[in-house]
Amino acid sequence: MNRSVMIVLAAGLTAAPALYAQELTSLITEAKNSYNGIKNNLLKAADKMPEDAYSFKPTPELQTFGQRVAHVAGQIGQCSGLTGERKMTDANSKTAKADLVAALKASFDACDAAWDSMNDKTAMETVAGRGGTQRSKLAVLIGNTLHIDEVYGTMTVYMRLKGLVPPSSEGRGGMGKK
Repeated sequence: MNRSVMIVLAAGLTAAPALYAQELTSLITEAKNSYNGIKNNLLKAADKMPEDAYSFKPTPELQTFGQRVAHVAGQIGQCSGLTGERKMTDANSKTAKADLVAALKASFDACDAAWDSMNDKTAMETVAGRGGTQRSKLAVLIGNTLHIDEVYGTMTVYMRLKGLVPPSSEGRGGMGKK
């Protein structure tokens, strides 16, 4: 190989870790922004649904709206485990809107802390996932975000059946507000 090709290759190899870190930081930022959007929709939905509708379920075999909120609040265990001490919630034993919203907010506090701890080093640290498989901390948080987005999607149906416009649809032309 001629000398100039070697210099270009050496320069490229030297820059690779910096480019990787920059791309990982961008991925973390984008994923955290998605999480924040879903978090805001869930908090608004929990607030918007009237207290008496927390016991509503579209069909007998489905969970109530309050149980859906409690399910999301269960994320506190996974998120707090990424930053140190794993916390648990008793949200599944609650039925009052105020108690469930408080548990939901506490779970988001734990997830916010987990997201805030992400950088190009911590994001790639691995933890035991379901079934004992190793997953990166970033993959755990992205998976949690995808899951709570699915739960939010089901909650929007509950809201529509109660005549309420879900937060993610507010302000869109012709959708109305209630």
